[in-house]
Amino acid sequence: MFKSANVLIKPILASAVVATTIFLNGTEVNAQTAPAANKSKPYMNMGRNATPAEVAAWDIDVRPDFKGLPAGSGSVAKGQELWEKQCASCHGTFGESNEVFTPIAGGTTKDDIKTGRVASLMSDKQPQRTTIMKVATISTLWDYVHRAMPWNAPRTLTVDETYSLVAFMLNLSEVVPDDFVLSNKNIAQVQGMMPNRNGMTQKHGLWTVKGTPDVKNTACMANCAQHVAIGSVLPDYARNAHNNLAEQNREYGPYRGIDTTKPPVAALPSSGMMMVSTASAAPKAVGPADLFKKENCSACHAPAAKLVGPSIADVANKYKGVANAQAMLEKKVKAGGAGVWGAIPMPAQTQLSDADNKILVQWMLNGGK
Repeated sequence: MFKSANVLIKPILASAVVATTIFLNGTEVNAQTAPAANKSKPYMNMGRNATPAEVAAWDIDVRPDFKGLPAGSGSVAKGQELWEKQCASCHGTFGESNEVFTPIAGGTTKDDIKTGRVASLMSDKQPQRTTIMKVATISTLWDYVHRAMPWNAPRTLTVDETYSLVAFMLNLSEVVPDDFVLSNKNIAQVQGMMPNRNGMTQKHGLWTVKGTPDVKNTACMANCAQHVAIGSVLPDYARNAHNNLAEQNREYGPYRGIDTTKPPVAALPSSGMMMVSTASAAPKAVGPADLFKKENCSACHAPAAKLVGPSIADVANKYKGVANAQAMLEKKVKAGGAGVWGAIPMPAQTQLSDADNKILVQWMLNGGK
């Protein structure tokens, strides 16, 4: 029975393969055009090995044993300067703000630095857990800052700038002194001063399949609580304050796949496989609202409610009828600044092109319409 089934299936599969269109690196290729010599080795001439430069662009992780950590250094003083320009608008001047994200500093003591265990993690008196309270390895802090910050321009920090910012954050938590310079040569010693360095365990199911769960659920069989109060909720007014979070996957870096706004190439490099489709995809128009999301403006500005910065409606009302509002705000967006809407500064949006800057400012002055 199985033999007869195979006899029937093989011709069907063979005909299906002949009619199959292959998508290789975003390029459409007809399987019929592949050289006959490739039939015995179906993956010949498909794709290529990544170049050292391509591998290096993505191989940026820094591990707890500091493998992958690049050489460099940065001072607390330089970190403070960078922080005030690029970080304080979301995290506060001293890393204490929770307006946008959880605070960076706070909740740790000198005793925690000695023991490597943060006592306030076990107390219900601590209002919320800060980054330095939770993170066990300095490599995690360095790696995340380097790959994901600042929010509006990730992966733009240099190696030395990353060292400087990490040094400043640790200084805010009194882990290192004001004149400290963090580098690849002394970072291992600083790891020995992390407040929660002994707060991480590897003996659990998330680290190895042989580990035991780090959460224990005990079923209540008698004298159970009749009512369980939820201690933390997201209020309705804040639920969509930053727009749909599911749509805010940031795209950055030089490798984003094939550019579909350009005509496809005539042939794959060194393959002999010719293209079947010659139609070019029409570029998708990007409106002001899409541009507003793409540039992460919505992280600080909501349509009608104040977040870190003023709402779109507030900006439109304030500058309604002001003759030079367009030019003035275009300059302000590019340069950044503080004082008009409060003490929290707006970081300079130097990554914006002049054309996009003009579109965004005009759209905001029109109330987001």
